[in-house]
Amino acid sequence: MSTTAADVDEPPHRLVVAISSRALFDLDASNDVFERDGVAAYRQYQIDREDEVLAPGQAFALVRKLLRINELLPGRPPVEVILLSRNTADTGLRVFNSVQHHGLPIERAAFCGGESPYRYALAFGCDLFLSTEAGDVRHALDAGIAAATIVPRSAPDAGAEDIGDGVLRLAFDGDAVLFSDEAERVYKAEGLEAFKARESAAARDPLAGGPFRNFLATVHRIQQSFPADDCPIRTALVTARSAPAHERVIRTLRHWDVRLDESLFLGGRPKGPFLKAFGADIFFDDQQVHCESAREHVTAGHVPHGIANTE
Repeated sequence: MSTTAADVDEPPHRLVVAISSRALFDLDASNDVFERDGVAAYRQYQIDREDEVLAPGQAFALVRKLLRINELLPGRPPVEVILLSRNTADTGLRVFNSVQHHGLPIERAAFCGGESPYRYALAFGCDLFLSTEAGDVRHALDAGIAAATIVPRSAPDAGAEDIGDGVLRLAFDGDAVLFSDEAERVYKAEGLEAFKARESAAARDPLAGGPFRNFLATVHRIQQSFPADDCPIRTALVTARSAPAHERVIRTLRHWDVRLDESLFLGGRPKGPFLKAFGADIFFDDQQVHCESAREHVTAGHVPHGIANTE
């Protein structure tokens, strides 16, 4: 009996996350074989080790926390994680064996035989795409999908399996991530004082949305399925903005009818220590310098979007 889309009982606010196999698992040794010895050697290396379980990668704890949300809403799971891989199904068997070993309820996947898998993120209707391949991430962003390149923590295995209290903590930069880069363009072209003056003058004019606006809105709708004081997801804005440029941000989020649990206006302070204090599972930022500060403490996702990535 075939199943149609109408037969599938989807929750009204489903969050679909696509993740590359190298972001989910530690495939550095395998990739070294590929880079050094080529495709044939890589294929044999993976086949010979297909029953050896892969260690968790940088986004493993994030994925585990995402999927845990489904356990708290049985019957209508709001989150799906889809595996996208440049492997073939043959060499990717080790990856799926590792998924099953770790007890991750991931059922859908695309193995692309060396080609970029980003195009399937759109076909699967994904809200977020995470990868270690910057080119794939750029293509996904161009296709209108929130996407980020995983920037690993300074300590390679830091927190790979640790899910702590199980609460998923997502942190976002503002300009060029949640919002458009219109304000950042003024800052780059005219300096800090012109930026502050323009943002004060436009305080009641909502900012246009950036690449992560829809992703945040979907997360917010899932949060509303839980009591405010017992929600498995917390969100934070962590921005270099300060007063008086804060007001436009607050009014924009109010206009969108989206709640952030925490908002940190740092006035140019390094973001890393604040992300550590928040306990972020991942921090999304468009600027490499902020990702470098973050990676000393948490996993970062570089969003190659906006004026900072065209220079």
